[in-house]
Amino acid sequence: MQGTNLQGMRVAILATDYFEQVELSEPKKALEEAGARTAIVAPKAGQIQGVNHVEKGDSFPVDLTLQQANPDEFDAVLLPGGALNADALRVQREAQEFVRRIDTAGKPIAVICHGPWLLVSAGLVRGRTLTSYHTIQDDIRNAGGNWVDQEVVRDRNWVSSRSPRDLPAFNRAMIELFAQSRVSARG
Repeated sequence: MQGTNLQGMRVAILATDYFEQVELSEPKKALEEAGARTAIVAPKAGQIQGVNHVEKGDSFPVDLTLQQANPDEFDAVLLPGGALNADALRVQREAQEFVRRIDTAGKPIAVICHGPWLLVSAGLVRGRTLTSYHTIQDDIRNAGGNWVDQEVVRDRNWVSSRSPRDLPAFNRAMIELFAQSRVSARG
């Protein structure tokens, strides 16, 4: 795709155990195919466990712990879903601070399914328009966000989607947002 060269871009993928596997693996693959370097950042070192809905999936190696990761060394963030992953990650102070610093710097954030829970807990959704898995729409609205039921929603430096069925559109919109952020960062 023209204008989607992410060569050298560093993307942090924040996740912990029981993330929805396809919501991490497919965007990660799309980012790497576009030239980005990804790093899985988790609360603990070692491996994190994926799930395929309710079935156990594969384990993925953690590249950096939240304590080791410096948001200033990343150009963007990907937040995959999975209810247990998102619920556990949202209470991690280091994860909240990581996304706050990325957002304050105007760097792009791509989030899918239950992933917005971290943005809610970090106090970032007030006045923002986004989508998510339908079961957390009340959390987004109660935090001052505007929840919409759409395949992909773009709001400034954020792109969001609802579920794995939206992944093709999510991946395209994520790559486009990340590529545009590189151009504006240079300009």
